[in-house]
Amino acid sequence: MLYWFLKTLIATPLVLSIFRPWVRGAEHVPRSGAVIFASNHLSFVDSIFLPLALDRRISFLAKSDYFTGKGVKGWAMRLFFTATGQLSIDRSGGKASEASLATGLSVLGRGEQLGIYPEGTRSPDGRLYRGRTGVARMILEGHVPVIPVAMIDTEKVMKTGTRIPKIRRVGVVFGEPLDFSRFEGMEGDRFILRSITDEIMYELNALSGQEYADVYASSVKEKRTGGSR
Repeated sequence: MLYWFLKTLIATPLVLSIFRPWVRGAEHVPRSGAVIFASNHLSFVDSIFLPLALDRRISFLAKSDYFTGKGVKGWAMRLFFTATGQLSIDRSGGKASEASLATGLSVLGRGEQLGIYPEGTRSPDGRLYRGRTGVARMILEGHVPVIPVAMIDTEKVMKTGTRIPKIRRVGVVFGEPLDFSRFEGMEGDRFILRSITDEIMYELNALSGQEYADVYASSVKEKRTGGSR
C-alpha cells in the first residue's frame, strides 16, 4: 500500500515533471508473470527511475545496512527503502548468500518482478564492470526470463557521494528478453553461470554504450580506498 501511495501520488508526478525521463523498449516488458530485470548501476537514483518506468511493482535486493540506521535519519531511510520495494539482504557471503537467493526466489515464486544489479555495486567511474554470477543462478533456479535494462545518465543526476540531485533528463532502455532455459538444471556449473552472466553484461554494454572493464567494481573501489569499503 505504501509503495503504491508514494509511487502513484508522489514520486511519479514529481519525478516525471522535474526530470522528464524517457523510456525506450517498453514493448519488451511483460504485462504479467515473474521476470528479472538486470540493470547497470550508475547511481543511487537507479532504484527510483526504474520502478517509475514500470506499471507493476518491482522489488530490489538491497544491502541490510540501509535498514539498520538509528534515529530519525535511520527511520527515514527504512521507510524510503521499504516504500520503494527494497528487500534487506546480508551480503557477507556463505549462508547469507543463500538467504539472499531464497529472498529473490520468493519474489519470483509469487509471479512478481525482481530487479538485480549484476555488478553488485554502483560503478565508481561510469564504466560497466564485470557481473557477478548470482544473477545467473537466480535465473536458472527461478525458471524465469531476464530483461537487460540500461540506465542512461543517472550518474549525472546524482554521483556517488553527493546528496543533492541535479536536474537533467535520464533514460531507461529495456532490451529484448533473454531466455536461458536451455541451461535448466545446470545452476551448479560455475562455467555455465559465468557464461550466462557475461551474455547479460554484453547486452547491457550494447544498450548503455558504456566502456566495459573486465574486473569487479568492488575491487576497483577497494583499491581506491586502500582496502576499506
